[in-house]
Amino acid sequence: MNAYDFTVQARDGSEVSLSEYQGKVLLIVNTATGCGFTPQYDELQDLYEEFGAQGFEILDFPCNQFGSQAPGDDEEIHSFCTGRYGITFPQFAKIEVLGENASPLFRWLSESTNFGGFGKGPMALMMNGVAKKMDKDFKNNGNVKWNFTKFLIDREGNIVARFEPTDMKKLKDAIKECL
Repeated sequence: MNAYDFTVQARDGSEVSLSEYQGKVLLIVNTATGCGFTPQYDELQDLYEEFGAQGFEILDFPCNQFGSQAPGDDEEIHSFCTGRYGITFPQFAKIEVLGENASPLFRWLSESTNFGGFGKGPMALMMNGVAKKMDKDFKNNGNVKWNFTKFLIDREGNIVARFEPTDMKKLKDAIKECL
């Protein structure tokens, strides 16, 4: 199984096979518009502009499961992201990434990766506390812990790396390596 085996829902409700992205390096991200990590949209757009012509795509999946931080409908979320952050990468319909209604794509991403920790520093300490309140065993499973968890997929559709919301520094080098 790989990323190309999944079908997701576009903002307009139509079905999109991820096989349409075959041969590209993908960054699959669950996002929210009212999160402390929302300014990462600027960094993501910069990456998209820098690497898009080399076969890099960012697939954005808004999710309201963490602190109800993506409360709008799909068009409101898209308008916010394009207006405030100027995103031009594909944004899909809002989904769930945890629980029984989790998107099959995110279920596969979560089950196929390990949580690597939030790193060091004040933000990491805060996120550890938040994650522990939601899941006492959070360090020992691959469940998505918060908004802006990123999964890097190679040109063959395989998961290469997982980046927690607090980890943007290593992302660019990992993308370059895949390209």
